[in-house]
Amino acid sequence: MSLLTRPLRRALLAALLLPLLAACSPPPQPSDGAGDKTLTIGITQYPSTLHPNIESMVAKSYLRGMTARALTIYNRDWQLECSLCVELPTLENGLATLEQTPAGEPGIAVTFEIPAGLRWGDGQALTTADFEFAWQVGRTSGSGVNNLELYRSAYQFDRLDEQRFTLHLDRVTFGYNQLGDLYPLPAHLEAELFANDPLEYRHRTLYNSDVTNPGLYYGPYLITAVEQGASLTLQRNPHWHGRSPYFDRVVVKAIQNTSAMEANLLSGTIDMVAGELGLQLDQAISFANRHGEKFNIVYKPGLQYEHIDVNLDNTILTDLRVRQALLYGIDREEMNQRIFAGQQPVADGPVSPLDRVASATVQRYPYAPERAAELLEAAGWQVGANGVRVNAAGEPLRIEIMSTAGNKTRELLQQVIQGQLKQIGVDLRINNQAPRVFFGQTTRERRFSGLALFAWISAPESVPRSTLHSSEIPTAANSYAGQNYPGFANAEMDQLLEQLETTLELSARLPLWHRLQAIYAEQLPALPLFWRPNSYIYPLWLRGAEPTGHLDSSTNWIEEWYRQP
Repeated sequence: MSLLTRPLRRALLAALLLPLLAACSPPPQPSDGAGDKTLTIGITQYPSTLHPNIESMVAKSYLRGMTARALTIYNRDWQLECSLCVELPTLENGLATLEQTPAGEPGIAVTFEIPAGLRWGDGQALTTADFEFAWQVGRTSGSGVNNLELYRSAYQFDRLDEQRFTLHLDRVTFGYNQLGDLYPLPAHLEAELFANDPLEYRHRTLYNSDVTNPGLYYGPYLITAVEQGASLTLQRNPHWHGRSPYFDRVVVKAIQNTSAMEANLLSGTIDMVAGELGLQLDQAISFANRHGEKFNIVYKPGLQYEHIDVNLDNTILTDLRVRQALLYGIDREEMNQRIFAGQQPVADGPVSPLDRVASATVQRYPYAPERAAELLEAAGWQVGANGVRVNAAGEPLRIEIMSTAGNKTRELLQQVIQGQLKQIGVDLRINNQAPRVFFGQTTRERRFSGLALFAWISAPESVPRSTLHSSEIPTAANSYAGQNYPGFANAEMDQLLEQLETTLELSARLPLWHRLQAIYAEQLPALPLFWRPNSYIYPLWLRGAEPTGHLDSSTNWIEEWYRQP
């Protein structure tokens, strides 16, 4: 254990010193052509689409931070602020006002202003018309956008002028000014495609068919070259309205095998590994032990929730006793100690202990194989001749678990879980896929037959409507929008989610949050595993890069990154 904890302490000290070093370093000089102005980043996934409002994937969010900006963002201190707006609307400053909806219900009107002179990468003006077009796409049933509730609730869009618009929401929510999911779309390029066939738009969008078109982007960088499934090259955007980035060129390489990621880093093929999508904690600890003096290794605790989604259409997993038995049969603390040097805390549900709304009294599932066996026997699964439990019809207790192929840590976790569940009579079969397929199709269309191991990352006090509300279950009818991959449908949970959003005072929200966590622990639509710190591996010369620990990735501030000579 001591061989692991000494480098970890050095790495954690580096994590504390990095912001201080960045603050004390001189500001980056304007690009003068001298030196290497290319930054090459390794990530473990390739995005299934680059459309900013369709599908949820960390790889896309990481790239999106360089090519676009949301209206609002949670900053590195976990505070909400403007990213593409001039002033954050609040009830206090009058940019948000209470009103009645056409149905006579309480509503709210929220007015945003975007900076003057915004342009798409092809030079076309970016105006409120592009936000209105994005809103129209989101309001169209079957378009496949994320965050269906946002577009359902935003029943009216008023363009006040080229820079100001008002959204009318049909309910008063505490997150009324959190529009991190509404990205403008280039109406001059996409509107005709959408009008021709709205239901096929998500397949025909230029974000899939012409990804190097500069008119699709408006961030500090444009995507200028693509090697499908392998890499994307980004160049400075000449029409970017903000601070000019230091690096002329950024290359993002998708290296799905984490051993290959290490080899590329050590050979200099890549400069850094993105913490949002890089080496997991055990691999980073091992890497620090062997090569820590050559890199700046930073560990950032945060809101990354490693878990196993349960397909509740599976007749075996429909039985709550089986789900509870599975969790009792997994020794998560042992894995934390042996694999992660005790630095990856066991999760009890989808709300991090770091979040102010976490419950201290939620039901916990310690490792208890005897209790797991009792639950399985009560559910009708008796030990068979070969040690695998069978039901009354002689069918084996066989469950498939899927995850991202090439991720060595997840593959190790699967093997450990497989061995532990074998001890209670469960035959767990491993079947992994490339991340692009796993996230782009298998989970999104609920094609996993049993269990799906992956992670969600959220913003602070993020209401998990998209993953737990019954209206967010992906189906063919809604073009597989929504992220409730288990198919969880619970009337009380639906009511809590809706009530949470409309309760403005934190003191009144806390009991609702605590009940939500209690239901999750009782019903187990997913099996909680760990709260995962992200591991960032930076070159010693990089300055300005700072992890956030939440949904909004560090690339949203890439114009602050620079090379220290």
